[in-house]
Amino acid sequence: MSSIAKDARIFVAGHRGMVGSALVRRLQAGGYTNVLTASRQELDLLDQRAVHAWLQEHRPDYLFIAAAKVGGIQANNVFRAEFLYQNLMIEANLIHGAHLAGVQRLMFLGSSCIYPKLAPQPLREDSLLTGPLEPTNEPYAIAKIAGIKLCESYNRQYGRQYVSAMPTNLYGPNDNYDLANSHVLPALIRKAHEAKARGDTALVVWGTGTPLREFLYVDDLADACVHLMETGADDVLTNIGVGEDVTIRQLAELVCEVVGFQGELVFDTSKPDGTPRKLMDVSLLASRGWRARTGLREGIALAYADFLSR
Repeated sequence: MSSIAKDARIFVAGHRGMVGSALVRRLQAGGYTNVLTASRQELDLLDQRAVHAWLQEHRPDYLFIAAAKVGGIQANNVFRAEFLYQNLMIEANLIHGAHLAGVQRLMFLGSSCIYPKLAPQPLREDSLLTGPLEPTNEPYAIAKIAGIKLCESYNRQYGRQYVSAMPTNLYGPNDNYDLANSHVLPALIRKAHEAKARGDTALVVWGTGTPLREFLYVDDLADACVHLMETGADDVLTNIGVGEDVTIRQLAELVCEVVGFQGELVFDTSKPDGTPRKLMDVSLLASRGWRARTGLREGIALAYADFLSR
């Protein structure tokens, strides 16, 4: 039974991104009639004064923070200052502004990279801040950790219900397929598609192919987030994933199968692998009554269809 009124004002920050657009789809499909959004042209989330004024004017009852500066391993490693600064500013402006506007319930979306590089697998919520981070995306991770702690602090000091959800690697509609700064799965979809179109006999994949990664279809993430908000879950931090992982080699083989590329895979070991493994412990989420429904092959096929529609 939902604890959210169907006409409640629900603000989705970052609604044009992959996660934000999935949240809007899920909320509208759930019968919510007052979903608030603001484009970058309408509201610059880096502008504290503008954010606070917007929140004071619109007074949302619920807020999902899906807005962030995101990118793949190369972008995270190269644009370290922008990833740290912009993500800190976005979350601080929204979380503090929400508090000033009287927003009682808020969900902050983070990333599995918040956990230490060598944390025990699968990654549990209590592994946070127990060891060094993966160096290539440390600035992004630090910004997300700061957002988690902001939520926790407003809860403790002011009695707010600000929670954080940590998704595993995401993919699906509205993903970024730019090879310079995309994540591994959309990059593989584009590479395989273009290799097939050119008639290539080989496809180059970054790294050794041995790292293990978990992948969650973005509409499943949105469903989990809305479920947690509707059921009033008040855990400060909740992992959202599928609880299973595959090697990058297995992922590349599956993408090639879906796309129809029949050439050979070549692994460029001069490129970084990143964290050896990132599997989420999703037992807390399961105890809250939710499990992922979209299988990896099915999700890749849906993502490829989205890619072809562009």
